Amino acid sequence: MNPNASQFAASFDPTNQEVALVGKLRPQSSAQIRDVLSLVVESFGRCDGVAYLNVKRLTQINVTAFEALRTCLVSVRTDLRIVIVTSSVISWSTRLFQTLAETAQNLAVEVYDSAFYPGQDFVEDESFIPILRTQTKMTWRHERDMLPRHGLETGAKIADVCCGIGDFAALVHKEFAPARIVALDHSKRSLEYARRVAKEFGLTEVEYVYGDASQMLLADDQFDFVTCRHSLQIFDRPEVLLRELYRICRPGGRVYITNEKNSHCLGEPHAESIAWTYGEVAKLFAHFDMDVEMGPKSRRLLTEAGFEDIKVESFMVTNMDGDPQDFADVIEAWENVYAGEMAVRRGDKPEFIRRFRQGFVDHRTAALHPKGYAGWPIWAASARKPH
Repeated sequence: MNPNASQFAASFDPTNQEVALVGKLRPQSSAQIRDVLSLVVESFGRCDGVAYLNVKRLTQINVTAFEALRTCLVSVRTDLRIVIVTSSVISWSTRLFQTLAETAQNLAVEVYDSAFYPGQDFVEDESFIPILRTQTKMTWRHERDMLPRHGLETGAKIADVCCGIGDFAALVHKEFAPARIVALDHSKRSLEYARRVAKEFGLTEVEYVYGDASQMLLADDQFDFVTCRHSLQIFDRPEVLLRELYRICRPGGRVYITNEKNSHCLGEPHAESIAWTYGEVAKLFAHFDMDVEMGPKSRRLLTEAGFEDIKVESFMVTNMDGDPQDFADVIEAWENVYAGEMAVRRGDKPEFIRRFRQGFVDHRTAALHPKGYAGWPIWAASARKPH
């Protein structure tokens, strides 16, 4: 079929009415991809209404293949709506397939990851970066000691998926001296910041990579330890991300995740006000298809993803872990994003937002009160990929 067959795969999923093209499609003649074109024709012939051509992980396509595919698609089923699903991670893909879609009324392009990260735009503003660093500083005091219990060893090959501003990857590199560490994220602004800080600190060993965590352009079975912190909870389909974490982890390696249960944030004094607000935080995130109650669900999620030897533990970040002002600053940032942006976007009434804000104010008071206590609970879980 294709002289690069080992670098390319095509498949059809009848449940989702989707043909997926993966890898590098670079034939010397259209005859070499006859089987691919036949698969498209036969598969779409079995579909009704709308069908999908998934090119999210098609990393290369030459002119010969593109022209053959174009001819196939514009003639295969004029009565069928065909959606070509691209990814913003592969920069040329959307532009190229958009030109194809313009050749027929029944063709359309959908950028898959433009709506896949519902919470990303709430925290992409650079003003939020210092708070993200503070959060990592607060959790690292706990995680530094926990990570070896979850299987992280010196000299491991590590992938930090959804790395954000890269501070966790930098700390892991400093503490555990991995043989290799790749830090991947879908936010270009976060990665720009991570690379800038790494350069300033002379940190050249961390490989910061732009990518879609649900369709990573990383090879199968290559990492000893895969981390994904505070991110499954902001995906509308966490099981998709877990499949990718499983795929890139080597057999016998481990995946490590952290997630929250926001309704269990607490404080004293003003316990009732604080509890009410964080209960509403969970409902607010659910409105945007995110689940900040995910922490205790970790064992089930990892089990259903096919992992074994699952370990789960929880820890409480508190105002007594370090400088209470750090915790107060983080709470203020939460208030600004949750009450100042998310609740407004949801269309909440001013009376609700005032009460909602008061819980954050009371939580800061608890954090800074000389006799007060403020807590933020996190669940850490890890599991082994079977041999």
